[in-house]
Amino acid sequence: MVIKTLDDIPKKGIEGVGVEAVSKQVLLSQSDGALHFTMRRFEIEPGGFSFYHTHDFEHEIYILAGEGVVRNDHSETPIHQDMVILVMPNEIHQIINRGQTNLTFICVVPTVT
Repeated sequence: MVIKTLDDIPKKGIEGVGVEAVSKQVLLSQSDGALHFTMRRFEIEPGGFSFYHTHDFEHEIYILAGEGVVRNDHSETPIHQDMVILVMPNEIHQIINRGQTNLTFICVVPTVT
């Protein structure tokens, strides 16, 4: 069994073209012995946004705090605390913080070997 606190896990800013004011913590991964999934915690500051991107695997998102929108190629949908999102494989998506506080969420993806 692996047990940690958020204070034990480094928070790293994500940089690049197409991302603004996003940080990530890898909560559980292969390095902890997780065989099938990686669990990550993201924070997006007010006005910030994730990459507008796609990948060939699904992932699940649980909004812990804040509000914003999730965008795909057809629409923008408002999101807020206690909502869940399923992003399907190859679905283009982006999360944008349109609130006044940090938008914080858990994202679970399959472990890529």
